[in-house]
Order: sequence, then C-alpha cells, then structure tokens
Amino acid sequence: MGVMTYLRERMGKIVAFGIGFSLLAFVGEEAIRQGSSIFGSDRNTLGEVAGEKILYDDYSKRVEQSEAQFKQQSGQANLNAQFTSYIQENVWNQEVSQIILNKEIEKLGLVVSSDEGAAMINGNNPDPQVVQYFGDPATGKVDQAKLNNFKANLNASKKDDPIRAQWAQFIQQLRENKLGQKYMSLVNNGLFVNDLDAKDDYEAKNKLSNFKYTTLDYASIPDNKITLTDDDYKAYYDEHISEFDNKQELRSFDYVSFNAAPSKEDSVAIKDQVEKLLPSFKASTNDSLFVQVNSETKTPITFKRKGQLGDPKLDTVMFGAAKGFVYGPYLSQGSYRIAKLIDSRVSPDSVKARHILIDASKVGEKKALATADSLKKLIEGGKSFADLARMYSFDKASGEKGGDLGTFGRGAMVPAFEDAVFSGKKGELKIVTSQYGVHLVEIQDLKGSSPVVKVAIVDKPVVASAKTQQAAYAKAQAFLGDLTKDNFDAEAKKAGLTKKSAPDVNALTSALPGLDNTRELVRWAFKANKGDFGDQVYVIGDQYVIPILTAIKPKGKLSLDAVKKQIEPAVLQHAKAKQLIEKLSGGSSIDQVAQKAATKVVPVQNVVFANPVIPGLSLEYKVVGTVFGLQPNKLSKPIEGQHGVYVVVLDNFINPAPLANAIRQREQIAQALAQRSQNQFFEALKDKANVKDYRSKFM
Repeated sequence: MGVMTYLRERMGKIVAFGIGFSLLAFVGEEAIRQGSSIFGSDRNTLGEVAGEKILYDDYSKRVEQSEAQFKQQSGQANLNAQFTSYIQENVWNQEVSQIILNKEIEKLGLVVSSDEGAAMINGNNPDPQVVQYFGDPATGKVDQAKLNNFKANLNASKKDDPIRAQWAQFIQQLRENKLGQKYMSLVNNGLFVNDLDAKDDYEAKNKLSNFKYTTLDYASIPDNKITLTDDDYKAYYDEHISEFDNKQELRSFDYVSFNAAPSKEDSVAIKDQVEKLLPSFKASTNDSLFVQVNSETKTPITFKRKGQLGDPKLDTVMFGAAKGFVYGPYLSQGSYRIAKLIDSRVSPDSVKARHILIDASKVGEKKALATADSLKKLIEGGKSFADLARMYSFDKASGEKGGDLGTFGRGAMVPAFEDAVFSGKKGELKIVTSQYGVHLVEIQDLKGSSPVVKVAIVDKPVVASAKTQQAAYAKAQAFLGDLTKDNFDAEAKKAGLTKKSAPDVNALTSALPGLDNTRELVRWAFKANKGDFGDQVYVIGDQYVIPILTAIKPKGKLSLDAVKKQIEPAVLQHAKAKQLIEKLSGGSSIDQVAQKAATKVVPVQNVVFANPVIPGLSLEYKVVGTVFGLQPNKLSKPIEGQHGVYVVVLDNFINPAPLANAIRQREQIAQALAQRSQNQFFEALKDKANVKDYRSKFM
C-alpha cells in the first residue's frame, strides 16, 4: 500500500533483481544437471563447478531471499512444493552460471573501469535497472532529483545501516552484468555470416518446389503383425547411440496409493460442527472476536464489493439482505462456512489520498499519535501537506511525492487504513493506526459509488477424521506386509488398486502428478535397488503410497537394455518401413509405383525448404529435403518419413527474385544465430566445467 519506506521498498526490489536476474539468457530455461554421487563432498558443499565449491549455507541464504521476495510479490504466505522447487532450481542455476562466467571473464582479463561504473548510474545512458528504480515514468529517463535524494539519504545513513550493504550489492550486480555483456559481445563478434549464407537462407524461405508423391502409412500395418528381433533393437540403438547420453541419473518406480481423503461421514461431521455454531454466531455482538476464536481462516472483516466475497453464493444472498442475516452452512473451496451480514452501505469505488506515516515501532505509539496530531494542526493552520510529508513521513516512497498514494480501489490497502479512507469525506484529515504505524491521511478525492457489504465468515475445512486415516493406513500396511519382490502386480490387482508409474525421476524431484511433496519417496528411490519395494508406507497428503523400483538409468551412456522400452515405438516403425519400402520399390514412374502399391499419386505445390510441411500430413524433413536435392522428373528411392514411406518426383522449382538486400538478410541470420548460440555456448562451457551436484543429500 505504499507504506514501506522508500529505501526498503526500492532496495527490496533491487536485491530481488540481484538474486533473480538471468545472466544474459545463460540461465534461461537451463535444465538441472543432477549427479547422484556424493563422494568427495564435505558436509557443507552443495556442488562444485570447475573445482570451485558452492556452499550450502550461501545457497540457503539466497533461496530464503528469493522465497521472501516471491511471497512479497505474490501475496502468498506459504509456498507449495512446486514453487519451492522452482526457486531452488533457479538459484542453483544462477550459482552455476555465475561461477562459469566469472572464470571465463577472469581468463580474458575483462574489467569494468571506475568510469564505466559511474556511467552506469550517472551517465547519459544509464543501466536499465537504474532507470527502472529511479526513473520518471513520464519521460522514461532517470529522475535526477530522486537519485540525488537517495544518495543523500544513503550518505546520511549509519555505517551499519543494511541499506548500505544492499546498495553495494546492487552496484556489484550491475558490474557483473556489465562484464557478462562484454563477454557475450566477444562471443557474438566471433559469429560471422557471409553473403553465401544470406543467399542460402533467402532461397530456403522463398524458393518454391512443386512435386508429386505417393505414400503408404505406417498405420497400414497392424502392430501385431510385426515381430521385433534383438537385431532390430541393436541396429536402431547403434545408429542412434549419440541420443542415449544420460546427463543425470534417473530412476523409475511404480506405486499404488490408498486414499485417505475425507469420507462422506467426515463431511457430515464437519457440517454438524458448523451448524452448532449458528445460534451463538447469530447472537454474537463481537463478530470479529467470534471469527478469530471459531474460524480456521482468521482474516480481518472489511467492506467488499460484489465479486470480492470469494463465492458467488454470497454475492447472491448478501447484497440486499437485512443486517444480521446469517447464511449457511454452505460448502465452498473444501470448507463448510457460515456467513453473517454485519453492515451494508453505498461506498466510493476508488479513493485518491496522501499520507504521512509515523513509525510507531521506533518512537512508540503514544508519541506517534501525538506527532500525527501536531502535524494535523499544522496542516489545518495552512502548512503544506506535501512539504511535511517530505520532511516527516517514514514512507519515503510516497513522501518524496508529497505523500501521494495515487488512486486505489478496495482491497489495495490494509483493512484499518481502507476503512478509514473509504468512509471519509473529500478533504478530510484522519489519523489512522495500522500495523505499519500511525498515518495522517488526507482524502483528496472520491470516485464512483457501489454497494458494499461487511460480512463475517466462519469456516471449517473438511478434513479426514482419525478413523478414516487409520482405516486407509491399515489397508496400506496390510498390503505392504504381503509383498515380495515378485508379487507387486498380483497383489495390486487382488486389492483392486490401480498401479501408477513415475518414469525417469531425477534425484531432486519434489512432486509427481497427483502427489505433492514427494521428496521422502524420491530419496528412497535413489537408495533402493531395482526390484525393491518401499520399506514403509509413505504419507503424501491424503494418500498412503507404496512404491517398487522398476528401473535405474545411470549417468552416462545408457545400455540397450536401459532404453529398450523407450525405443520400441521407433524400432517398430522402422520394421514397418522395411516392408513398405518393398511395396514401393520398382517402377519407372510414380504412377507405376502407386499402381503397384495400390495407392494414389498426390500433387503438392509451393513447398519451401525452410517449412517442410506436406499439406494434410505433417512435417516431413527427409521427404522435403529429398525433393530439394532432386532433378526435375527424377523418381526418388523410397523415403522413410515421419508419417509413412514415400516416393516423390520433382515437377519443377520456382526461383524467387534475386536477393535485393543481402546486408539485411545477414543481420537477421546473425541475430537468430546469436540468440541460439548463447544457450549452446553455455552448455559447452558447462560440460567442460564438470559440474558436480550434491543437492540430493541436502534436500
């Protein structure tokens, strides 16, 4: 609501930028490379990059900072397993990227001079982040007065003020980013596109081909008509062996789960609890206290417009109901609720206001109230509100703007502040106490009007009873007790359970489809041997899970046995292709080939090399590539494509007009090449850096 101090608000963002900034697209969508081995690491070493250690303590601090910033930006008090995992991976990627980049920069002797550093803040072309935090939205340039005021406050601050450390960190981040830009400029300058490249690219996008094809689909041969041999698998594996380099150890397991979700009886019991609260809720004279004592969700009670009550049912019944009306119990978002209309009125849609904040935590509430009252009298006596805000407000962000908070609607401010300004009159001065301190507020304008209601809501979530949980757990324990290494599938079938699979899980997986917070289960999988079943019942949310390990894919080149199931569809397709090639072989014209194979000839026009799509079918790289290598009226050999086996004949090419602007074409290619090269180049550096990841032992 703009009640944080200017330094806290701005520097919070600055620090978040320092934590979350992607190093020039190096971080990008970088995948985590996880090695399972932890030998050679000490108790505080989370990983190693080119021999340099990433310490767990340092990493944890960065994760905590990122989580705090994410919570602040999203308004969430707690993060689920997926968000937590995302933040952890992002911070890890930044750590790895920074070390690799720093080592490359050090080798080349790249530096940022003191003049360059000063120019990033005070120069004619300041760093974009400086413009973001100190810029004037109207001009898109740095507001020099704002920047100078910040510097003055910084210089006047104590040496141990955390703002000094945060600013130093921000400056350091700017310098590191500048070094990264210099390094990537060197890389990009090493990329060269000549006129021949430009011509080839132009023709690939504009040269048209007209051809005919005939095809037999793979689907024309039923799968059960093909018998695959070991030689079929071996031949495919040998031909594609470069595709089976496993970057990190992966494990697969099957599992069954016993549902401990709330039963119908549990739901009825919760509803009964809520119904028993109805008489006392109706009679209550302190509804806020009643909610605090009896509700699972203890949110402050404020006036709200239609659509803000959290449930369409309440909008229907509360707007127009009499004061004291109680509705429910009703089921909403997994909870039984009862709601009481406390008050209703017509209220402004938005308010324009300004304030002066006195930090009661520093001066005490009594002194803060006295200060606010003194300032109010000065303003009523003719003193400038804006001048006093600049001098006295602890909220420097708004204080520099004369206390201006702009125009805001309901829900933008904390409840105490919101109630005060939305119930006031234009021009009124009010003193309001909130969790941020004491505010002297001037209501500058009120816009619009709509009905609003103040509704107290008591909720009780529908959760499984101990009886329900015990019954599900007992079934899971009984199932576990009957297991051997050889009877998992049979026991699951006998129990009427659906077996689910978790294929190719890495050591840091934190969630699976339908299951959150699976870290304990994954840790077991990376300690177990193939064929082992769970040593316990794993409690994941309202599910009791029992797993069995089905496969281990070690880091490195995978064996044929490890990928046999994975490659089976491709091997099957290749076996079908052999039969279809025989049917499409022979014949001196495409019509003869089609007649022999009992298929048809299809004409195609205006296909370009850069977009190898056969209309009505799919992408066919090999087919279109073959077309562009043919002479007119030359019949091709059978081609093993994506959709089926093809035979083609080229009718003719239509050449485009000569390339008019080779320079522009070269620039376009160079730009695309530079974007693509960043990730590829970094991957090469990362492979060379021999990244060792020990995170699985910490998380």
